[in-house]
Amino acid sequence: MDTLAILQANLLSPLVLAFLLGIIATLVKSDVEFPEPIYKFIALYLLFSIGLRGGVDLAGTDLAEFIAPAIATMFLAAAIPTWCYFILRRVGRFDVANAAGIAAHYGSVSSVTFIAGISLMETIGEGVEGFMPTLAAFMEWGVIVALFIGRLGLKRQDSSLGSVVRDTLAGRSVILLMGGLVMGVIIGEAGYAPLEPVFGELFRGVLTLFLLEMGMVAARQLREFAKVGPFMLGFGIIMPVLNGIIGVTLGALVGLSVGGSFVLGVLAASSSYIDAPAAVRATLPQANPSIYLTASLGITLPFNLIVGLPLYYEYARLLASWLHP
Repeated sequence: MDTLAILQANLLSPLVLAFLLGIIATLVKSDVEFPEPIYKFIALYLLFSIGLRGGVDLAGTDLAEFIAPAIATMFLAAAIPTWCYFILRRVGRFDVANAAGIAAHYGSVSSVTFIAGISLMETIGEGVEGFMPTLAAFMEWGVIVALFIGRLGLKRQDSSLGSVVRDTLAGRSVILLMGGLVMGVIIGEAGYAPLEPVFGELFRGVLTLFLLEMGMVAARQLREFAKVGPFMLGFGIIMPVLNGIIGVTLGALVGLSVGGSFVLGVLAASSSYIDAPAAVRATLPQANPSIYLTASLGITLPFNLIVGLPLYYEYARLLASWLHP
């Protein structure tokens, strides 16, 4: 597929259209809303489905193929929040708490962006390594790195970081992705076949509903734009692109396929809005939620879903053609 076709496939996909519909519904003050229990159920279903399918694919993967991508992912999990923090401190002139709080969001992972990236690869028929859900779980360590930097900057010596580590490892993203992945490895293709109607065929429809809800959530953050200022508007767009390019490049260099490199770039480019806010509130209560939530939800999430995904994929294809002419 050429660049225009990829862009069209993304922009006209049910996922992006549902996301845009959610934004419109909120802007026109529609009474459309998802009950909280249904929203939580959908989120749990999507994460577990991705982990389970990834585990089935991982069962047939050589372990040697996984080691280098895992090391690259751990590097990204440590490096992204670190350089985000220093850019926010030196260029953005944020205080320690706000710089660390924002860096924690950009060092962690957006489950929605990750799942949308996987879905885009399925739509265009591009293969992805089965261990990508494991790499997504590894990237959750980025929030811990950012909060540790923040604690050092504030010279705090309390024990809250230990609870952040425990909460991160016990968070639903890690538990469901890793738990589903382990189950998938154990049951294999034969065990997964009876589950396919629930965790395979229904997946896209449920994901479309979830993107409708996320569009409404993102639109509610648009009202906070005035509070974040022009620097954060630029940061929320430029930083994901830089992180995404670095992620795709590392993925290609450690031997991932075009689809795998793309997904690693998506993980690097995304910004958390579920797990990270809770961790930041617990560890750095001084950080301003209006800033980090608006940047993550109101700027970076829409940008990645609409523009970022095809951009990272095109770069992954271009890089692969350079490395393997």
